[in-house]
Amino acid sequence: MSSHTRREFLKMTSASLLVLPLSLTSSAAEGASKRYAMLIDVNKCFGCMACVVACAAENNVPLGRFRTWIERLEKTDGTNIFIPKQCNHCDDPPCIPPCPTGATYKTAKGLVLINDELCIGCGACVQNCPYGARFMNPVKGVADKCTFCDHRLAYGLLPACVEACPTGARVFGSLAEENELTAIVRSKPTQVLKPHTGAKPQIYYLSLPDEVNR
Repeated sequence: MSSHTRREFLKMTSASLLVLPLSLTSSAAEGASKRYAMLIDVNKCFGCMACVVACAAENNVPLGRFRTWIERLEKTDGTNIFIPKQCNHCDDPPCIPPCPTGATYKTAKGLVLINDELCIGCGACVQNCPYGARFMNPVKGVADKCTFCDHRLAYGLLPACVEACPTGARVFGSLAEENELTAIVRSKPTQVLKPHTGAKPQIYYLSLPDEVNR
């Protein structure tokens, strides 16, 4: 290889090495910009429990414990309203400060997760969740809860509960993007559970009965 050809080769190689980190940085920044949330249309839920079963199967939830569940509200006229509930992945999670080891943490994508390796099973986070969305996993001996199926999100899949819902009562997406979730949140009046806590929950509801927050 001539000295001229060798210099050209080195220039091309150097340029490609400079481009690669930039593209990776851009990709990482794009991922971090997501802010995941969920919307639940109460009028579309008829309590079939498909979401609960799918969640349990996907996440190996122990019998008698729930990462998501459905509460039934019977109105004065005899009408039954079904309200799906789970961890709200709050913007200001009250479960994080009490954790003595930092096992409970919030990601750049807004997910509130638990590091099993750091959790000592003290239950402080369970006691401080205003939504009753956490439980002690009797098999693993650590705190447990909904993760928005973060292992599925990594592959571009929806949370198991969203995918299993036969009526489309659950809508999932990033608040930082234009999608079905943001379109609904911006155009329709939505509610959240226990807004007085200041936790800023990221599960939004349509047609949530007033009785739920009393």
